Amino acid sequence: MKKTVWIAIAFVVVFLLFVVSTTFQGDRVGVEVCMVFRGQRDCRKAQAKDLQQAVRTAVTNACAQLASGITDLGQCENTPPESVTQR
Repeated sequence: MKKTVWIAIAFVVVFLLFVVSTTFQGDRVGVEVCMVFRGQRDCRKAQAKDLQQAVRTAVTNACAQLASGITDLGQCENTPPESVTQR
């Protein structure tokens, strides 16, 4: 095989090892966040390495459902959550 094929195979193997190791690495925090924006309510779950990241991800996911445009999205994401439940 050519040298470039071996380099490509090595890159893929390293990348897959990185993905697997970061996916299963350490404890993760799970949350359920409920957001209310412009009279609508949506709850989303998320997991991350720490509570702050998990809440931020859940807020972003909920606001993606509630907002209708980039301006609304920014306003929604800056609204305090109605509730945050750690799982």
